[in-house]
This record gives sequence, structure tokens and C-alpha cells, in this order.
Amino acid sequence: MGANRHLGRIIVIQTLYEYEMRKASKDPMADVDKIMAKNIVPYKEAVTDAKFVRELVEGVDSHTAELDEILQPIAPEWPISSISPIDRNVLRLGLFEMLHRQDDVPAKVAINEAVELAKMFGSDNSSRFVNGVLGTAYRTLIDPAGQGESGEKTSKSEPESKAGEGAKPEQTEEQPLQ
Repeated sequence: MGANRHLGRIIVIQTLYEYEMRKASKDPMADVDKIMAKNIVPYKEAVTDAKFVRELVEGVDSHTAELDEILQPIAPEWPISSISPIDRNVLRLGLFEMLHRQDDVPAKVAINEAVELAKMFGSDNSSRFVNGVLGTAYRTLIDPAGQGESGEKTSKSEPESKAGEGAKPEQTEEQPLQ
């Protein structure tokens, strides 16, 4: 199930990125459902949980304003609009899973998956930036008492870096995902 969900998240990021880029270019044909359906086709044999993909795409899309509002104070030196589209969508996906999928996705799994997506599709600093921002979100929103997922008091909460600790998102021309 883990590998299938990882592939599902790849499709989600491809879909969210393409949808955002097409909306930004005022493409009248930008339709998140059609983009998602198109992006699933090459992986239809491997993706056994298309419902998971659909729930993530629809969830992030319907909560984008809320997610951006939560993310902005966590990384105040990086306005949401100045973060690369890939990093922005990876952050949205990770935060969405942490906040709205707690029943089936542990927060640290959501963070780890987001970091892996940032490594795959982002710039050299993307994974550190995503790890720092989502780690801060975890410590402030999910586990402010430092209890960890086991419920025991932890001395230092993971992930290891903080937003802004040399983890500057690079503003680069994004290449289309394949």
C-alpha cells in the first residue's frame, strides 16, 4: 500500500502543479478533474487506489486558501506567491494530509512523503525547505506539547530543520513534470 500511495502522491503533485500553471496562464480548459484523470492513465495498472488520489487532489484544491493562510506565518520570509509552484504544492499536500487525513496518514509519514516529493521534483534546497516548514507546522499545530505520536514527552521533535535555516526555496523556471 505504501508504494501505491507514494505513486498516488506523485500523480497528485503532477496534477496540482499542472492545474496551477494552467490557471495562471488563464487556460479556459483548466479542469482539475480532467487533468487528474489524464495523469492517472499512464499508471492505471499500478494505481490501485484512484480514490486516494482523487481525495487528495480534491482536498488540496478545496482547502488551498486555508492551507496558504496556515503556511504563510510558518515561513514568513517567503510569501506563498514567491515559493516555487512545485514547493508550494508539496507544502499544501503535506499540510493537507497532516490536518485532514490524520485518521489514515500519520503526520510524520505526510512530512516524509512531502520531503521525498520535494527531492524528486524540486530544486536542490526544496527538501530542506519543505522539511523545515512542515516540521514547524507539526510542532505548532499537531504536537505543540511535544508528546510525539506515541504520546510520550519528547526532548526534540522531528523533523530536524526549521524553516528558514538556510533552506531558501529557489525561484526557478519549473519544468513540466513527466
